[in-house]
Amino acid sequence: MLFFLRYLRSYNSKSLPVKVKELPKTAVILSLRGADPYLSKCLRSLFQQNYPNYDIKLIVDSEEDPAWKVAIKTVAEEKASNVEIQALKHRRKTCTLKCSSLVQALSTLDKTYKVVALVDADTVAHSNWLRELVSPLSDPKVAATTGNRWYLPTGQYWGTLVRYIWNTSAVVQMFLYGIPWGGTLAIKTEVIRKTGLLEKWKHSYTDDTMISRVMQKHGYQVKFVPSLLIVNREETNLPRLLPWIRRQLFISRLYHPLWPAVVGDSILTIVLPNLVLGLFFISFFIGQGQAAILALIGYCSYLFGLLALILTLEKSVRQVISRRGEVSPRFNKSKIWKIFVGTPFTQWFYFIALVSCHWMPIVNWRGINYQIKGPFKIRMMEYRPYKWVDQPIDPKISL
Repeated sequence: MLFFLRYLRSYNSKSLPVKVKELPKTAVILSLRGADPYLSKCLRSLFQQNYPNYDIKLIVDSEEDPAWKVAIKTVAEEKASNVEIQALKHRRKTCTLKCSSLVQALSTLDKTYKVVALVDADTVAHSNWLRELVSPLSDPKVAATTGNRWYLPTGQYWGTLVRYIWNTSAVVQMFLYGIPWGGTLAIKTEVIRKTGLLEKWKHSYTDDTMISRVMQKHGYQVKFVPSLLIVNREETNLPRLLPWIRRQLFISRLYHPLWPAVVGDSILTIVLPNLVLGLFFISFFIGQGQAAILALIGYCSYLFGLLALILTLEKSVRQVISRRGEVSPRFNKSKIWKIFVGTPFTQWFYFIALVSCHWMPIVNWRGINYQIKGPFKIRMMEYRPYKWVDQPIDPKISL
């Protein structure tokens, strides 16, 4: 985490090239299934980019999808002229609907598009988002750039707090292990053709995690851009959070070469400290008071150390966010105490997800079941359109 903090503080987005001629024509692709809580704001932010030459391609799962009406209404209100809305025409049985959407969008692009930028519906981008994402691609060695999402620990659900705590660790791991995030990801179109990435998407469960391995195989780099830490203000509850974390871990297990490192990190940071906690209870019940006190002091010291790291990282991320004019809610003593209490619960929650992700022959993603027999052996079991009745009752809840 300290290494990640150093990278955050040393990166200077102002050093990026700003000349119009240095910015290639770009296609921004957004795949939609369901109306995400901040979909309208996401679309408006994409329409207002400080970028000279870009087009937005919206691929909606179906015309009866709730996202279709939101997209049509927002485009009309903003009078956006550089956007095209399509319904997904060919739903491949060999990949997820999102990958089918990417294949459809990319297949219609002409050769004038030099860069493809992928974005998710939970990305509310600042005005320089696309410029900061594409500019590092001027380096011949850099084939792809990415950011990451930063959840806020605010709201009425404990799931929101647990996701925040888990994500503070996940962001650092994704940086160290070179795992890109599809919610903010740019790739040179020539690289997509050279690496056969489009063909891989036709048989894949995900669009982003495999990219690091593909790029490394062909001698390319994936660059993380710290200024593209995107604030996510959605909420979630614990029943929705568990399958979401399991799915994130499952994707890493399928596609990332450093999956053993993820498991090893979990053993060192979760299993061993909780063995110390177990030692406290055993010592307490058998009357070994001194051993119990030492174990409790050790475990609590570890939790305070984690809290200090989280708060330090939060401060650095807030500096990144404030530089682009965004404001985050303040941290009071009550919130800090909740993070401290929620940290061991998050570890237990995460460990359950980590263990259970090894037995997931069928994975559900937004109401669609996929049978998984291997990284590129995916089968969509049955399709059904996403409807308004599938939307969460609370409009702030993540899909």
